Amino acid sequence: MTTTVTTTTTAIATVTTTYGFERIKSTIPHRGQILLVDRATDVVPGVSLTAYKAISGNEPCYAPLGDEAAASDYAYPISLVLESWAQSAVLLSAWEDPNPDVLTGKAALAGSVNEVAIGGRAYPGDVLEHRVRLVKSVAGTAVLTGETHAGGREVLRVGTFVVTGRDVADLLNA
Repeated sequence: MTTTVTTTTTAIATVTTTYGFERIKSTIPHRGQILLVDRATDVVPGVSLTAYKAISGNEPCYAPLGDEAAASDYAYPISLVLESWAQSAVLLSAWEDPNPDVLTGKAALAGSVNEVAIGGRAYPGDVLEHRVRLVKSVAGTAVLTGETHAGGREVLRVGTFVVTGRDVADLLNA
């Protein structure tokens, strides 16, 4: 008795849409030097996204460094890595209900960041790759998790990040 097994391979084309500054700026209110997200891909609204931030040696955080600065002095500040990841998390949480104007609608407020682990460091020339996943969303409050990689190294891991949207009018009258 002979058994013949035939396998057929079907190629499936995947198309990745990349969203740049225009989409990011029409979703979250960050602008100028504080906007720390350059593009987003793999967006699954209400589920996950991947966002990117290119680190340049011309960033304001490097301005105080003189010619005598050591290579290690150019490590991108962890506070900015975390801020960039958090902006990516806000981008995911606001994807289907954008608010690019901080003076109207709902303002995104960070509630807490927990279980943050710092790994390797990132430097000018690196691209931060933020992977963000929505854990839960209830009544305008989102709980997110994720990590950041640069050059294949894990730079940051966030256990939970809580962001909530509040009416700007209520905040201005507080």
